[in-house]
Amino acid sequence: MLLKCYSAALQGIHAELVTIEMHALAGADFALVGLPDNAVRESRDRIRAAMLVNGYKPPVKRLTINMAPADLKKEGGSYDLPLAAGLLQVAEAIHGDRLTEYMLAGELSLDGTLQPIRGALPIALCAKEHGLRGLILPAANAREAAVVEDIEVIAAETLPDVVRFLNGMQDIPPVRLSEEDMQSMTEQNEDADFSDIRGQQNVRRAMEVAAAGGHNMLMAGPPGAGKSMLAKRLPTILPPLTKEEALETTKIHSVAGLLAPGQALMTRRPFRSPHHTVTEVALIGGGTNPRPGEISLAHNGVLFLDEVPEYKRSTLEVLRQPLEDRKITVARNKQTVEYPASFMLVAAMNPCPCGHYGDPTHPCTCTPAQIHRYKSKISGPLLDRIDIQCEVQAVPYDLLRSQEPGEPSENIRRRVVAARQTQHQRFLGTGIHCNAQMSTRQVRRYCIVDTAGDNLIRIAMERFGLSARAYDRILKVARTIADLEGSETISVTHLTEAIAYRSLDRDTWGE
Repeated sequence: MLLKCYSAALQGIHAELVTIEMHALAGADFALVGLPDNAVRESRDRIRAAMLVNGYKPPVKRLTINMAPADLKKEGGSYDLPLAAGLLQVAEAIHGDRLTEYMLAGELSLDGTLQPIRGALPIALCAKEHGLRGLILPAANAREAAVVEDIEVIAAETLPDVVRFLNGMQDIPPVRLSEEDMQSMTEQNEDADFSDIRGQQNVRRAMEVAAAGGHNMLMAGPPGAGKSMLAKRLPTILPPLTKEEALETTKIHSVAGLLAPGQALMTRRPFRSPHHTVTEVALIGGGTNPRPGEISLAHNGVLFLDEVPEYKRSTLEVLRQPLEDRKITVARNKQTVEYPASFMLVAAMNPCPCGHYGDPTHPCTCTPAQIHRYKSKISGPLLDRIDIQCEVQAVPYDLLRSQEPGEPSENIRRRVVAARQTQHQRFLGTGIHCNAQMSTRQVRRYCIVDTAGDNLIRIAMERFGLSARAYDRILKVARTIADLEGSETISVTHLTEAIAYRSLDRDTWGE
């Protein structure tokens, strides 16, 4: 007797079809092959207990179970359900061909209850890609999988529910998302707002430019100046997630197991703020069983590094390649996975260890050597990759006590969205979504400056000792400033503002 059923294995943020083949002969033996890990091997005991508790007799056969393809590692408890269904068909508790029409995924409790799994969305996409009728999975993951159209998503609570459904004895209607559900996914519902900010007009402007062009940003200023407060409000002025961005972002968080039970698509751009003790693996992803790191969890959103000099320098340096390539490839023995990492880096730091270098109201207690070492914790190559660098000053008391609200996020977002729409039309069909992602060739094409602008950049390059990468960054930021003003050309005014955003490249910053 040879039987088949289907499941999926997660590879990065994608899923690969796994065909589970069962060959049964007379006897009493059990062999599970196809690179299963310990969690998959242990499924035999979980499945046996779940079957006995629910009144099913495990088959007494000489079983060989192959999980193909044999060179793809199988991990986790999501194979409990397809393995149990296959064994029940061997035991003739499941009849007919319905089992081969659906992909199955789910972890079993000892009482037969289905537990949530990771990666329901990419598994549903895999089922659709391979022409299967639908997907049977735990009810907690059903809304997430139901985002995929033209496929039946069957939400089951227990193993007996699955058996009755496959035997045609119980009708489980496919889970579908209504138009209201889909509409609610695009609505913005932010608790924080830029209207809470008092003063800081220069930083607010810098954040608007950063949001409009997708630029990385570094803020330097004394403690209590509002750097963290400003950073946490940046997502409120970013454009809403498109359906494609929401799908990709949700896939990453699904694979990482971070989606709440019953959640469908993610509705907000991610904001990740890892502690300065974060390890390199936790930041970029990987591990024995590779998982997305913080930079991938921030995909299509913001990665905020507060007190950035407190991070290990080696940890910061691993950001250089993802900032350029907008993806990270994790290579492990017998396995290589790739995670997207297109995020906005926003970092904050004090100007010195005590935090008061350059503060007119608080004397700095640091020595020049201490200040130099503190600044040097951020390497030149990493600083080069940060388009916008600005100083944050302490807010005067009169502004703090003011009852007049600042400009709300909604107004700023409208300008940002308009600038992004201009960029969308400019880069249509190129795979680029914003000015910060332009290649060198595209910078030469879309960031043309006149003679006066060229002379201005030359003076800035010579005076501040800027690198060739900084030159491209200035042009990209100037292009964004022009887009915010609806200008097709880059003027000297746009370039002047863009050059001002390289303040931390100078040896005299903070004075």
